[in-house]
Order: sequence, then structure tokens, then C-alpha cells
Amino acid sequence: MLSEADFVHVVRSAPLVSIDLLIKNKAGQYLLGLRTNAPARGSWFVPGGRILKNESLQQAKRRLSKIEIGKEISPESFSFVGVYEHFYPDNTFRLDGFGTHYVVLAFSIDVQGLSLDRPFEQHAKFKWFSREDILNSDLVHAYSKAYFAPK
Repeated sequence: MLSEADFVHVVRSAPLVSIDLLIKNKAGQYLLGLRTNAPARGSWFVPGGRILKNESLQQAKRRLSKIEIGKEISPESFSFVGVYEHFYPDNTFRLDGFGTHYVVLAFSIDVQGLSLDRPFEQHAKFKWFSREDILNSDLVHAYSKAYFAPK
């Protein structure tokens, strides 16, 4: 694990590689979390997180599903959606002078019986949204909307 000083250097100097999860329930709604940390603080956003050094994609999928939604999802259940880039003017450290750049691998997952009544690390709460609600809400971050926009 990187020290905070090393991680600051990485965020200042290079893009981060992450996975975003488009989690769909059997009613056809998608899970979004109200973010409590930067970047995208205060916005509704799909769950996800960065891939760690020496972590395979399969390991990252398992870890992120467990951390983000409290349920480890088999990597074989993930369907690849595409590659996206996110550019933010701020960073998680609240330091001036640099933003955050992500290269995001987006995956969709269908889930059933997901319990969301527990504390979460980076979200004040979670809520299910229809595709239309995602695209029409001013509270959903533009980068999350991009996953659901017609192509």
C-alpha cells in the first residue's frame, strides 16, 4: 500500500486506473451512491474504485464489489461496458494545484436481494435509479450519466 505522500505524487503525476460498477436490479434500476469524498463529492455516482498495484482485474472486481456493496460478486458475472476517462479539477487530498485523472473500465452486473442498510466508506447513502432518472437528474454526476446515455 502506498504512503499518503506517494499517493499524492501518483495522483499529481499520472492517471489512476479504476473500475466502475453499473449495478442493475431485477426491476431494471441502477444503484448510485451519494459521494462523501472528492472527487465528485456531493454527487450521485455509480459505485467503483481504483485498481491496486499488482491486483488483477479479477481480484479488483471481487474486492470492489465487496467494499462498495457489501457482497462479493463473481468476476464472471461482470459484463464489460467500455473504457472511459474522467478528469476532475480536485483531488481527494483537498490540495491545490492538481486534479485527478482516471481511466475507467466500466462493467455491468445484475444483482438480486442486495441489502443497503449498512455504513459505507465513500457514500452517505445508496439509492436505486431508473435509466431515465439518471439521465434527467441534475444531482447525478455527468460521468455517471455517460454510462447510460444513448450511443
